[in-house]
Amino acid sequence: MKGKVTRADMALGFINKLYVIERQIKSLTVAEIYQVRQQKSIPILNQLNKWLAQQRPRVDKGGLTGKAMTYLHNQWEKLIVYSTDGQLRLSNILAENAIRPFAVGRRAWLFADTPAGADASAIHYSLIETAKSHGLEPYAYLNAVFKALPYADTVEKIEDLLPWNFKKTKPNWLPTHVQ
Repeated sequence: MKGKVTRADMALGFINKLYVIERQIKSLTVAEIYQVRQQKSIPILNQLNKWLAQQRPRVDKGGLTGKAMTYLHNQWEKLIVYSTDGQLRLSNILAENAIRPFAVGRRAWLFADTPAGADASAIHYSLIETAKSHGLEPYAYLNAVFKALPYADTVEKIEDLLPWNFKKTKPNWLPTHVQ
């Protein structure tokens, strides 16, 4: 015998439909992903938002379901932004996995000798994880950046050294002995 369908079950049903679409479109181009989301995901998001507007007043705001529904309502604009760009993802799991080393290392950073040392450590970890997320080998990337940095005399040249730009084209302004 099945139990009563709860509001949580209903909300998860909507969310699961969105994830089914995401699994189906993961190999498409950015433009194709955007088009499918406009055709399939937006109607589900609209249904979820309508359902949320109807159900939220009917639940105890202090209960777990009420808190979850209030959170969803308050974060709605942030939730739907993924549907405006085919490069964005519904889930932030990639970001969470990328910052996991920071969460694990947080305790060790409590013992950094100075705040400047902790800042430097955080900057290096950020560069390393960003390089990895853009398909760069961190040591080779940092080695190339540190060699190129003395020649980066404009904001544009420094921006060329950021992981998402560096992958596209190695800076053409570098002296040949540095490349």
